[in-house]
Amino acid sequence: MKLRKCVNPSSAFLSTTLHSLDRVLHGGVPCGSLTEITSPPGCGKTQFCIMVSVLATLPVSMGGLDGAVIYIDTESAFSAERLIEIAANRFPAYFDSDEKLFCMTRSIHLYRELTCCSVLKRIMSLEEEIISKKVKLIIIDSVASVVRKEFDTKLQGNLAERSNFLTRGASVLKYLAEEFSIPVILTNQITTSLSSGPSIQADLVSPADDLSLSEGSSVSGKRDSGCVTAALGNTWSHSINTRLILQYQDLPTRQLLVAKSPVAPFSAFFYTIEKSGLVLQDQKDHTDVIWEGTNPALQPIRVRNTALNDTLHDAALPSITGETSSNMSHL
Repeated sequence: MKLRKCVNPSSAFLSTTLHSLDRVLHGGVPCGSLTEITSPPGCGKTQFCIMVSVLATLPVSMGGLDGAVIYIDTESAFSAERLIEIAANRFPAYFDSDEKLFCMTRSIHLYRELTCCSVLKRIMSLEEEIISKKVKLIIIDSVASVVRKEFDTKLQGNLAERSNFLTRGASVLKYLAEEFSIPVILTNQITTSLSSGPSIQADLVSPADDLSLSEGSSVSGKRDSGCVTAALGNTWSHSINTRLILQYQDLPTRQLLVAKSPVAPFSAFFYTIEKSGLVLQDQKDHTDVIWEGTNPALQPIRVRNTALNDTLHDAALPSITGETSSNMSHL
């Protein structure tokens, strides 16, 4: 009989250092399960992933997991420069030398996988690597990117193939998360269901430079005739355990929603993106908000309107608006 590994209660969660969010989630991103981050482009999905990568490498005494990170990048969006910037600005007392920063970057193992086949092959081979490299966090940024490039659901048979890939991938990742008691973080994109005519799914594909505060997105001028939600469908939403939604609020504030969680109520937090990563505006937290619709996991997502898009373009922060190199394959 296979015995379940004993889990240290102090490492049952990975703290996000967003204290109000950690409090609602009973400690942070849960180990042993799948957490999804979904948002329109430019709300900070990749920046959140880079930030928690730094956190996972920290000592347990600082709320970290004292381990390595597997970071699977499907959009060529990862930035080593941004990684160092977040680490140096969020924990200046700890990362007080180039040597410490270099040691941190060596703990983050970056893989650029651009097809569904290569992503699935990679995650199915991770078990040995998790053991040998003391991996404490797995990130895939993003699942939706490779799926949408390869599967046109309008073509016969593609929807079944896509569902099969997502089911197999989620199953493997759940096994790894539970077996090694580590958090798995996945990013998703958004989709809009148009209300006029037959039911149509129009994809909003996130560009590679999600690190930029100035990139824009629209729903082809029909934002008012549809409902924007997380992509990949209802079956996928049941595969993940926790769903966090990042969405637009006003300049320069954005909103983080705990839309699905086995332990937390539906909650909303306001945040800004700084040199140190995501920073909560604690005076604006709301844990008594009510979701729209009938399912909090399929919460409508607020996207940027044209006027706000123009304003953001003019007011983007210079330190985090540079394009990410598409050729970087390692730190």
